[in-house]
Amino acid sequence: MFIDEAEIYVRGGDGGNGSPSLRREKFVPRGGPDGGDGGDGGGVYLLAEAGLDTLLDLKGKHHWIAEPGKHGRGKNMHGRRGKDLHIKVPPGTLIYDRDTGMLLKDLVEADQPVLVAAGGPGGRGNKHFTSPTHQTPREFEQGLPGQERHLRLELKLIADVGLVGLPNAGKSTLLSRLSRARPKIADYPFTTLEPQLGIVEMSGYRRFVMADLPGLIEGAHEGRGLGDTFLRHIERTRVIVHLVDVVGTEGDPVEHYHAIRNELNKYSQILAIKPELIVISKLDLTDADELADVFVEEMGKPALRISAATGNGLDAMLDRIWRMVEAARGDASQVAESV
Repeated sequence: MFIDEAEIYVRGGDGGNGSPSLRREKFVPRGGPDGGDGGDGGGVYLLAEAGLDTLLDLKGKHHWIAEPGKHGRGKNMHGRRGKDLHIKVPPGTLIYDRDTGMLLKDLVEADQPVLVAAGGPGGRGNKHFTSPTHQTPREFEQGLPGQERHLRLELKLIADVGLVGLPNAGKSTLLSRLSRARPKIADYPFTTLEPQLGIVEMSGYRRFVMADLPGLIEGAHEGRGLGDTFLRHIERTRVIVHLVDVVGTEGDPVEHYHAIRNELNKYSQILAIKPELIVISKLDLTDADELADVFVEEMGKPALRISAATGNGLDAMLDRIWRMVEAARGDASQVAESV
């Protein structure tokens, strides 16, 4: 099950108390203080782990509390520090403080831990309170409580290529043909109810991640159809591949294209400037070539033509997508270096 939002409560472990111990040894009637310090509490970390693509594991567990520090003991024995708690989430997870709405961290890279709740410091034992006039102190410090927070997690999938288009434009079929992903495929609208990821392997050790995003319709940003629930996942993609069905879709394909573009632009200006490749799908259907000619002429823009069923045009499309992805990756690297 694909889950891209979750709320959790996190709390660092409490610090251990210091010890008020005094030495008790034979022939030492007034032993000095030997109380050890309490251990610090463990912290709570969120860790992005490659291979995860859903927040499902966090839906069944809402409270995450790290181990407390152990109390100090006599003979100057310090308490052990509490173990840190690592919560694994998919790369692309945004961490918000639920109460303030502040974005704490965007976990873009895998194996990137972030501390979200610090453990409480341990208290000092009584040996820290000795003085020339106070040789046998019984004072000690109690450990402090760990930091606590309510977090809201939001996942934006990270993919090189995002497939967009009207329902039944052929996105799921194309993804299943190019990768090992197995999205649901049927001849009715809104077959895909959640994003699907697939890794596309090409010759020369070239590969990229492609995402099949649920079908958009006009008014999606206002909640129509599946609404804008999955539009945020397109923001992470480097290249948009816009599939157009010129045969099976009722109405004018040109108007449908502009309607989808309008939805993307209304949702985010980031989407408005992303590189886009227009692809006419289902070229194996009757009259597809003639209708594709009409579409290209009315659009005034070039468009590739493919058939996921027969494989016609797929190699040319992949080569074009790869060049666009490489260019986008290069632009991102230059921006990172400049920053």
